[in-house]
Amino acid sequence: MSNHGYDDITAEWVEHVAVGGAVLGGGGGGSLDEGIEFGHLAVEYGDPEIVPISELDPTEVVLTVSGVGAPAATESHVRPADYVRAVELAVDRLDARGTTVGALMTNEMGGFAAVNGLLQSAVTGLPLVDATCNGRAHPTGPMGSIGLSEDEVVLQVGVGGEPGSERHHELLVEAQLGSAASTIRQTAEAAGGLVAVARNPVSADYAASNAAVTVYDQAEAVGRAVRTAADGATAVDDVANVLDGEVAVTGTVESWALETTGGFDVGTVTVDGHELTFWNEYMTLDRDGERLATFPDLITTLDAETGEPISTAELSEGQSVSVVVAPASSLALGAGMHRPELFEPVEEAVGEPVIEYAFEE
Repeated sequence: MSNHGYDDITAEWVEHVAVGGAVLGGGGGGSLDEGIEFGHLAVEYGDPEIVPISELDPTEVVLTVSGVGAPAATESHVRPADYVRAVELAVDRLDARGTTVGALMTNEMGGFAAVNGLLQSAVTGLPLVDATCNGRAHPTGPMGSIGLSEDEVVLQVGVGGEPGSERHHELLVEAQLGSAASTIRQTAEAAGGLVAVARNPVSADYAASNAAVTVYDQAEAVGRAVRTAADGATAVDDVANVLDGEVAVTGTVESWALETTGGFDVGTVTVDGHELTFWNEYMTLDRDGERLATFPDLITTLDAETGEPISTAELSEGQSVSVVVAPASSLALGAGMHRPELFEPVEEAVGEPVIEYAFEE
């Protein structure tokens, strides 16, 4: 299917991809309920289109779309129109310089992220490419910048916050990548916790070489496994099988602590003696001092009763969950996952060694 693009994007396909995306989000990647609603809206509005990146002229410009912010933020207010607005502001700015945008690309997988771009495609007529910056969710902008260097000057647009209030922001920034990403993150905080983003225009040729290519089939397969399973235990096992992973533990959430700081959710979870840390997404899984999985390996939590994915922001003590892990090699990863220096902020955030495990020789 992915060889020919997705000609007929249905409500059922949206639901499979959003659920699979939520699993691949690894605890992050946005709200699944909002993702399904957003995807349905796109299908009702028009005809969103997904094409293989190989179908684009190599010189055509691909623009990444994302949401930036803390999933647990309670004051956030981003409308579907804001996602479209961010794209339009970026397209207009580039157009003024004689650069035409040829396609869009979502930045990661997640309950919302996996379907982000569909509405923008339906409204603008620009196709989405069957690629993402990463075929899983990741916490920082630089990780999702497909290998662009921190000092490369990029264009980023953020839109969000309650309309008509002091929290509403429309920001267009052109700066070095690291600075632009932190400016967008600060804007998300000022807007109440979240902004819709369009950013980092690159050539299709560059995207093809540095992005995670062909991602929707995997998301759909994972989502289908969850949604067609007879019960939670079957769903959990099927997801592990689809991802060549394993069920690390099924048990009760004994403790869960989350703090929203700097535009991120950071915290810890304990499930039957297994300790997890997260920074939006799960970063580490340990048992009795032994490291079982480390980001960018996929560490994801599913409701043990229903098999539905549960994000780090949605967990609560006493819940019965299964922790599924899959090796990074099972995932489509972009160039941002292959640079150890981009993992230094992870270690600072969660206070655990990450680089030595993620980049074992």
